[in-house]
Amino acid sequence: MDVSLRAIQSHVFPHTLGFRSQVLKLKFSKPAPPARYLQHNLSFKTVMQKLRERYKPKDYRQLLHQSFIGDTVSMIYAPFYVDKYLYDGVLNEPITPELANDFNMYSLPEAKPNSGIHFLATLCPHCGWDLQGQRDSLVLHCTNCASVYQPQDRGFSKLTTAHMPGLGEPQIFMPFWRFKADISGIRLATYTDLVREANLPKVVAPGFAEVPFHFWSPAFKIRPQFLLRLSQNITVSQPSGPFQTGIPKGDLHQVNLPLTEGIESLKLVLAGIIKPRSKIESILADIQVKPKSYILFYLPFVVKHHDLVQPDLGIAINKNMLAHAKNL
Repeated sequence: MDVSLRAIQSHVFPHTLGFRSQVLKLKFSKPAPPARYLQHNLSFKTVMQKLRERYKPKDYRQLLHQSFIGDTVSMIYAPFYVDKYLYDGVLNEPITPELANDFNMYSLPEAKPNSGIHFLATLCPHCGWDLQGQRDSLVLHCTNCASVYQPQDRGFSKLTTAHMPGLGEPQIFMPFWRFKADISGIRLATYTDLVREANLPKVVAPGFAEVPFHFWSPAFKIRPQFLLRLSQNITVSQPSGPFQTGIPKGDLHQVNLPLTEGIESLKLVLAGIIKPRSKIESILADIQVKPKSYILFYLPFVVKHHDLVQPDLGIAINKNMLAHAKNL
């Protein structure tokens, strides 16, 4: 879903772009005299708050928590020109009545758009080997030294990674973000706490209190409903290893859902695993989840005809759903 909002406080210009950001070809912005780029004066934070207000349910009392997951915020410059009227630069038609005599477009603050796209040499900073990744990958991996990197400040920063050993069958390793977090308003620090809060059908063993609780979230795009369900199922399962550091040998699914989106989902995941449901309504507003550390984990999934299956966790991912997720 593409949503646009005017980023300048001027009622002369349209409030939204409508469907244009979806149906017209976009190019990277760059200075192009005699065009002037206007400076936006609404922050991204303000725009996102306006969107939250737009998508609130009519009965506000029903809304316990709201997050946007998988969102990408972009600044889009649309062409207009003034000749007695304000003209749409795409349709070449006037879109306003005759402008006031005191209207002066040159009085609006001017911006200098960034220089557009930048290129990075995809060579491993550690060993100099070629980094690999699919077209929509947010991280690149080195098969020579088994390390993973993400772009940062016109360079690369190394990610801490681990994986579960392979299953010995045709398989693919799916990426997940694993978080350690401080949770206020509820006691959820160990596996014992999880068994109690999620009302799991398990007898609490003495060793459960020594196992730390972690959130798990997919690091790949998938339909929103399934993303939350998958996050909740794997968080309740709490994979326990054995784990190995670095990336595994084999096919790796691309990481195309960023870390920040995994963080956005943590409170939603927590709301989904606490039982009974009536309990969450009274405590969710007071719960704060602050991530302390994270790691990129690869879990092996057996490739079946229609699904990818993780037999140890009892989790399946439909392959068609993954294919359609490329358009999300």
